[in-house]
Formats: sequence, structure tokens, C-alpha cells
Amino acid sequence: MSIPRFWRNIQSRYNLIGTRCRRCNETYFPLRNFCPNCRRMSKLEKVSLSGKGEIVTYTVIHSASEEFDRQTPYIMAIVKLDEGPSLTAQIVDCNISEVKIGTKVKSVFRKIQEDGEAGLIHYGYKFTPVRRLD
Repeated sequence: MSIPRFWRNIQSRYNLIGTRCRRCNETYFPLRNFCPNCRRMSKLEKVSLSGKGEIVTYTVIHSASEEFDRQTPYIMAIVKLDEGPSLTAQIVDCNISEVKIGTKVKSVFRKIQEDGEAGLIHYGYKFTPVRRLD
């Protein structure tokens, strides 16, 4: 199996897939093997998350590691998804002045990094502000 096909076959690699406990109805991201709330393993189900949420807090990165230096300044935020879980992600496709606590966002699929000039490209989720026409 080729490397790209291997990564495409991992469902949660290119989608926001979480786990919901059927007993207490809590939703988690990333996938969990057991519910931390009620300590059950057998009551979990995979769920597709909408990718919609809001910014809880954020910071602007001005000095980054070498892999991300060309992207500075960029925004990293904690996003609380509509389904409940919070995650850390980059905010893209906007000006820094557009981002505020409480800004509604949606997930987008973007390039994360590249291994060297001719290396493997890593993709994943980032978030962008929801505009009225979205």
C-alpha cells in the first residue's frame, strides 16, 4: 500500500472524528477508547463532528520554529466545537484584527507542513472565521 493511500485510509486523519459515550452523552476529540466521565469502554461510538465552533482563547505567534517561520505572524487558538470538545488549532484566511474571543469558526482542510523541499506534505484541519455569507 502506498503512503498516501495509507494516510487516506485513516478516517480521522482528514476528518474531525470524535467519540460519544452512549451512556453519559459526552463527546470527545480525539478518539477515545473509554469514557473519562463514566469510565466505560463498551458504550462508545464514533461520531463525525461538524467542525463548527467558537474561539475560547487565542494567541498570535510572532516567533516560530523553523518549519513555520515563513507563516509568522499566525494565530493559534483553542476552539470549542459545537458538540463540546475543545481543541487547539491554527486560525487562517483572515486578518489578525478579525479574531476575537467568541468568534465563530469552521474547520477547513489545509497544508500543515512539508518534510524538506521534496518531502511528504502533511495536511490537516485548521479553522477560519465564519462570515455572514458562509
